[in-house]
Amino acid sequence: MADALSWVAAQLLQGFVNLYTALSNPMAWLNWVDDPESVIRFIYYGASKEFLFIIVDLFLVITVVGVLYRPFLWGVVRVIEGFSNSVGRFFAWAGLIMVLQQVMIVFLQRIFRVSEISIGPFGTVFTKDLSWFGEELKLYNAMIVALVAAYTFVQGGHVRVDLVYARVGFRAKRVIDMFGSLFFIMPTMFLIWMFGWFFMWRSLVTPKFPASATLEKMMSKAPYLKENIELIGFSPSGFNAYFLFKVLLISFAFMMIAQGAAFFYRSLLEFIEGKDSEGKYLDLDKLNDETAEIAAAIH
Repeated sequence: MADALSWVAAQLLQGFVNLYTALSNPMAWLNWVDDPESVIRFIYYGASKEFLFIIVDLFLVITVVGVLYRPFLWGVVRVIEGFSNSVGRFFAWAGLIMVLQQVMIVFLQRIFRVSEISIGPFGTVFTKDLSWFGEELKLYNAMIVALVAAYTFVQGGHVRVDLVYARVGFRAKRVIDMFGSLFFIMPTMFLIWMFGWFFMWRSLVTPKFPASATLEKMMSKAPYLKENIELIGFSPSGFNAYFLFKVLLISFAFMMIAQGAAFFYRSLLEFIEGKDSEGKYLDLDKLNDETAEIAAAIH
């Protein structure tokens, strides 16, 4: 037990050193044009324990500073929730695009017997089979799931399985929320990030690096590193940009880690400040009277 605690403490201290090293030498991991080794460093450290402890260090520093100066922590909450709301509100329109595109495909295929669609508003013609556009609908659905999840969380739209929560007091609820953020949301999202990171990069570059590869072994393959975006579809003329789903997986994990932290900070602040701070600075969407009546009728 003592050895484990000593290891964690050492990693937390080393996290500050690693953060300083990364920020003071940005070209060591951002010079993707001239230095393939910088790409490999970016890939390796993007899902490493070093990166994890840097995030933990930042989380702890923000928490300590925020408890000492609560307006700062409220600012962090507002920035993260504002980012989640902005991204979610924008990509929610993918649902409308998905419906319109599906209607277009049905009309062109069943009524006009068209087999392909050409789009070229800026002089470059993009021609694909109708089956390609049909399979592309999955991408819009994935956008809604991955990029609107954090927004839905801010808006309180996720289903809560309530066994105890409704029966306890205000501060007890905030403790439950903090526990859920700290031990369920963020660890789960970190696992998705750690496994999804290499899963994504194996579709973008070659040679393909396994998650268990050491930095030394990856560096030995730097001379052979090159871009290799996989464009393989499930059917000969079907949608072939499935690497975008892997990018969305990482985007989903990133946004939910940030939102999990914001939810923890909001719960902590509401616990400290009391019931009067409940919902403070919370930017919730409001339905107009007509929409509210329709929603009420549906429910």
